[in-house]
This record gives sequence, structure tokens and C-alpha cells, in this order.
Amino acid sequence: MSIKRVVIGCIAVAMVTAMLQPVEAAQLFAGDGSDEAGFVPPPPVKDIPPPPANIAGGETFIPYPPPPATPMSRSEKKNPPKPPTMFIKMTSQHGDQDWNARPNDLNNLLKSLKSMTDVDYDFEAKSFSEIDADPDMNPILYRSGHYHWSLNADEKAKLREYLLKGGTIILNAGMGSKPFYDSAVKVLNEVFPEAPVQRLSADHPVFHSYYELDKVGYRPGVRKLHNGSDAWLDGVTIDCRTVAIISRFGMEVGWDPLEDDNIIAYTPESAQQLGMNIMTYATTMRSWMVDNVKKTKFEDAKQVSTAGSMNIAQVIYGDNGGWKTRHVGLSVLLSQYNQKTGAPVKFSTKEMRLTDPALLDSPIIYMTGHESFTLKAEEITALRNYLNNGGLLIAEACCGRKAFDVSFRETMAKVLPGTSFGMLRPGHSLFKIPNDITSMKITPAIQKAHNNAAAIAPNILTMDSADGNTAVIYSPIGMAGAWELSPNKYCGSYLEDDAIRLGVNILIYAATR
Repeated sequence: MSIKRVVIGCIAVAMVTAMLQPVEAAQLFAGDGSDEAGFVPPPPVKDIPPPPANIAGGETFIPYPPPPATPMSRSEKKNPPKPPTMFIKMTSQHGDQDWNARPNDLNNLLKSLKSMTDVDYDFEAKSFSEIDADPDMNPILYRSGHYHWSLNADEKAKLREYLLKGGTIILNAGMGSKPFYDSAVKVLNEVFPEAPVQRLSADHPVFHSYYELDKVGYRPGVRKLHNGSDAWLDGVTIDCRTVAIISRFGMEVGWDPLEDDNIIAYTPESAQQLGMNIMTYATTMRSWMVDNVKKTKFEDAKQVSTAGSMNIAQVIYGDNGGWKTRHVGLSVLLSQYNQKTGAPVKFSTKEMRLTDPALLDSPIIYMTGHESFTLKAEEITALRNYLNNGGLLIAEACCGRKAFDVSFRETMAKVLPGTSFGMLRPGHSLFKIPNDITSMKITPAIQKAHNNAAAIAPNILTMDSADGNTAVIYSPIGMAGAWELSPNKYCGSYLEDDAIRLGVNILIYAATR
């Protein structure tokens, strides 16, 4: 072996060894979070050295003749067209270390999507300033990072516009780095103060859109922070669509593999499955949004007299905005009630907390949600007083979500102890006036749970107050999305026409009980 080959070999070994050595975290930019608890530095970049410009002495090169030059026929197969760009990987002014620590994360995930579903999408890398506020131009944004992430006031306004128009953003805490996670939560809370970030419950469709992910695998490094087997995703949900998703633990090191059990991340298999579910959910909801862009919009009908009018107060509960899942559903329903009865209505609703003294002035209140919730002791007492003094609560589990359903039943057991829900029998007057209802068409999302039936008997539960009057009317199957004429593809709901007919009947019953 020549001395030159030995020297080149030693240099190569030294280069590989140097690349594998741990790199101490250094500040990337002022206030980057690298000095905060929970910061995880990105892995060292392992650049592949370019091939040598000249071949070492003693090595031989045998030139093969090139193929004959043949003019390309017009009938020869051309390169396939570039797949559509669905994802934008958001870049950073602070360099690759800030936004691209695992360069092949999104690329590998898209390849998995293509191999498993035969759906082929491409991605581009752009700065936030290059991203169009029109989601048709860049439907889904993706950003992974270890350091603080921030947007200025104009950028937050732009992100809000983009998300409300149908876009989606996916944020990933690289290797579970807490400064990025904390800053992502902060930014989204500032973008949507009315619907702050909250953890997605196990029945959220993102965990069931492709794989059934009731449990996921974590690397041992996660166990110092989380002992459960459920995936930890947070999100912002607007009109039954989760527009922003944050992963507390690293997914990217499962897509662009990094073998280290100490990092705060999902196992590679679970990361792949979770990534598939998120992409499936985001693309499916994007398709739904395009098909159902605000079919309805109602404003206050100021010209209508409010004397003797039907108006409803929507209950504000908790601090995370989960109390308002749809923005115009009740207005649509009240409009339909007006058409059926001629009774004057307000096309908007009041919104108030249970502890508001004005609650007793509202004959009907409405409560809905997707996620688990709890009421404070004073709220439970206020609701009990309201119901026992003749008030009526109309409630529904929006999208048929189990998390809300469980919490609502547990809460009402505390509000009206000693009573329980009863299901209204077929033929009850609520199902007769003004619409004769014997069956209700349901969305495909819940047909499997009902023996694949396309329609079922209406499912309405009631509870009585202390004096025996109906105090609560509750639907465990969603209606609000159908009142807006656009239940989404994951929604466990009645279909539009039937939901409106049942809603009108409930209001008639409430007004005449």
C-alpha cells in the first residue's frame, strides 16, 4: 500500500471521528433559549466531504467509450411531472442549525406517504416573508427547531389570516427542546388569543386519521418528563378544524433517523405513524376547507324587533377557548327557527360565564365543546341555581367527541346530584313538532359505530331539575357543524338537513315546555 493511500485513509478516519464528537451548545442568536432549562442542542452536522479533485498516483482509470449519439425521438418517455407542492419547510435567518437540523425529515415523511397511500406531494423551503397568505399557494407549513421561534406583529397577523383561510401549520420541538416548544405555544396564543393552545385529547381525529394511535412508543429520554403512552400534541382549533399542531416531543429524528435513546423523542416507528396521521389529517381537512369555505355567514338582524324574541346565551367555560367550536352555527339555527315559526330572533348570541349575574335573564343557554373540561365549584353552584330556577341548558358534544361527552356527563352529575340522564323515547313531542323525526342521517365518520347504518333514531338525552321540569337537553352526536352546512370529514354528526330539523324542534320544545 502506498504512503499516500495510508495518509488519505488516516485523514478520512480523523474526519469521521471529529464529526461524531459531541458539540457544545453555543448561542445561535441573542435570546435563543440555549441557556434555558430543557434546551436540547441540535445534533452536529455531518457533512459528507466532496470527492477528491484528482486521482491519487498509482490508481488507474479506464476510459470507456461513450454511447453513440442518437437524436431523441419525440415518442421517447419524458420525465414525470413534478408532484404538487403541499408543504413548505420554513427557513430561518439564523441558518440551517435553527430550522434544518434533520435535513431529510420532511422529505422522508413524504416518501413514506407516497409508498403507503400512493399520494405524491412535494415540498419547498421558504422564509416566512416568501410564504403567501393564500393557502392555495402553500397549503401546509412545517417548522422544526431547538431554539426560540418568534414572529413580529405583522407576521402574526399574516399567519392568522393564512390559518383562517384554510392553511395549517405543524410545529415540532426538535429532540424535545423545550425553548422551541414554549415559544411555539407563546406565538400561537398571541395569534389566537380567543382560542389558546390546548392539548389534543386521545379521541381527536389526528390520532385516528390513518393509524389508530391509542398508544405510542417513546424513547427512554422522554420518561423524565412524561410517563404516559399517549401522544402529546397540542393545537389550536377553529370551527372544528385544528389549524395549528405542536409536537412536544421530537418527531423529526424518527423521520430522518438519529439513533440515541437519551433524546426526548418518539421511537422511529411511532414518529413515522404520527407523522402520517398528521399529514393525512392536514391534507384531508384542507380538502374539506376548500369544498366548504364558509357556506354561511349571518350577522345581527338589527331590523328585527327583539320583543319576545328567541335568543340564546352561549356558556363560556375554562380559559382555553374550547367553549366555542363553531362561530355561526347557532345563528343559522335561529334563522331556520324564525322561518318555521315567524318568531322574531336575534341572529347572534350572547356569550357569558355561568357566574355572570345576568345569566338568570337568559331563558336558554347553550354549551358545547370538543375536549375534556372541568367547571369550578362556583360555576357548578351557579349552573345548579340557574336550572332549578327554570333555566334550560341545551348542550351537544361537537363532532360527537368523546372527551367532551365524558366530561359533560360527569359535570352534570355534580350539578344535579341524584338525577341522571334519560333518553327520549321515539314519538316524544320533541320529535314531532314542527318536524316529524323518526330517523337521522349520520356522517360516515360514525356509521361504523352504528353497524354501518346510514341513518339512526335521534339520540337526545334529558335531565330534570329539582321540581321535575326538563332542565337539560343534550345530544352526544354533533349538530353545530351541520347547522353551518359543513360538518368536516372526521365529524361524528347528523347530516345538515336532519340536524337543522332536530335543532328547530329542540328550540320549539324549549319555548313551549
